[in-house]
Amino acid sequence: MPSASRRPRRVDLLGVRAALPVSVGAVLDDYERHLALERGLSPHTVRAYLGDAVSLLGHALGIEAQGAGAESGAASTVEGSSGDGLRAVGLDLAVLRGWLAAQLGAGASRTTMARRAAAVRTFTAWAYRREHLDVDPGARLVSPVRHRTLPSVLRQDQAAELMRASESGAQQLDPVALRDHALLELLYATGIRVSELCGLDVDDVDLSGRLLRVMGKGSKERSVPFGVPAADAVRNWLDHGRQALAREDSPPAVWLGTRGGRLQPASVRRVVHGAVGAVAGAPDLGPHGLRHSAATHLLEGGADLRSVQELLGHATLSTTQLYTHVTVERLKAIHDRTHPRSR
Repeated sequence: MPSASRRPRRVDLLGVRAALPVSVGAVLDDYERHLALERGLSPHTVRAYLGDAVSLLGHALGIEAQGAGAESGAASTVEGSSGDGLRAVGLDLAVLRGWLAAQLGAGASRTTMARRAAAVRTFTAWAYRREHLDVDPGARLVSPVRHRTLPSVLRQDQAAELMRASESGAQQLDPVALRDHALLELLYATGIRVSELCGLDVDDVDLSGRLLRVMGKGSKERSVPFGVPAADAVRNWLDHGRQALAREDSPPAVWLGTRGGRLQPASVRRVVHGAVGAVAGAPDLGPHGLRHSAATHLLEGGADLRSVQELLGHATLSTTQLYTHVTVERLKAIHDRTHPRSR
């Protein structure tokens, strides 16, 4: 088992993909179109799924071990002998297990390995359905058990302090301060993902009804309510801040950067980290930490799991159930601190 401090070896996946046989590359092109167009996954998710498939195929053909810049004798031998796409690669359960073992040996965590195993199962199942494979070797691949860690969240008083400090900074009507306060309020009020926040257009925000039209993962649309403080902050930004940053060619985005373009997730992360870092005793959180905090505080306030699942846009209830563990841990901590018979 690799030590926790060991960093995984980086592999040039672009080079590996370029060294694959032409017929295998054509299958990957088809898979990429399936992920992006048929499943509607985000570019980041498509890259992750595709990268795991490339890594697996490189391992199977010995290309990854040789390095991206080397001539691949394995690739040319396979191509010359058959040229029959994935059938010539020899994917079977032993190859899949060997690839996972190589990932572990390179320093990948169990959580990363579980994700990669799931990605490879998706790839082989798709390849079998498309008749690129005669059998699906991934159907028998068991994922390593991942160690699920509880997410760090703000206490409710810390969240309130974060919003008070942000509101104070916006009182001078500086456009950037108005924007940052509004996006902090909306992230915490709704628990939406940072990609969903940045994807909002002005027409997606109903201030009178206090509803957002959000396009989530897999191009699934949902409506998310928000409260009065968030509505007031967003209204102030739209009325007094947005026009100061807008340009003639600005998109209809709710959130604009200082150059008038759509605000990017990296910029939102910097805003959130900086604002949370100013709250005494608060953990270091980004936008996803505010999402965790929103879910936890909803459950602490009595919301049911199904409602929180719908608000957050989780595909399965098991993902939402993680937050129940957070609230139980908090209850245990409070009990240990305050009950006379806790020790």
